[in-house]
Amino acid sequence: MAQQDEEAVISPTGWVAEQARLYEGSGGTKGAGVQGVPCLLLDYRGRRTGQLRRTVLIYGRDGDDYLIVASNGGADEHPLWYRNLVAQPDVRLRVGTEERFAARAETLSPEEKARVWPGLVELFPLYAEYQTKTDRDIPVVRLSRTRD
Repeated sequence: MAQQDEEAVISPTGWVAEQARLYEGSGGTKGAGVQGVPCLLLDYRGRRTGQLRRTVLIYGRDGDDYLIVASNGGADEHPLWYRNLVAQPDVRLRVGTEERFAARAETLSPEEKARVWPGLVELFPLYAEYQTKTDRDIPVVRLSRTRD
C-alpha cells in the first residue's frame, strides 16, 4: 500500500485536518475521539491521483475488525474517501497509540449491515438521522487487519 516514509495528504476539511494533525502529532494520545466517540486515522489511495490521503473517522468494532460508516452527514453522495476505498481497498490505519498497520476495506452486505447497524447508531446516534436525510443506502465498511 504505502511506503513507511510516504507522507499522506491530510483532508482539506478544516476541523478534520486539525484533528488529524493533533492525532498523529501526539502519537494517538490526543484527537483520538470526537464527542466522546473513538476515531481512527485512515490512510488510503486516491483513485485518480494515486496520492496517499488521510482522514479521521469514527469507528465501531466487530470482533477484531473496525467498522466505519460512509455517512457523509446524510448527503446524497458517498464521501470521497469511500469511493477511493471501493477502487483501492488496501489501506493503513492508526488506532489510538497503536503503530499504523495495514488493513483491507470491504463494504458490508445488507445482511451484515443490518446486524451491526444498531450498535453503530448506539455509538453515534446521528447516523440514524443521517440515513433519514438521504435516499442512498449509507454503506458500512469493515476494515480487517492484514500483514504489512
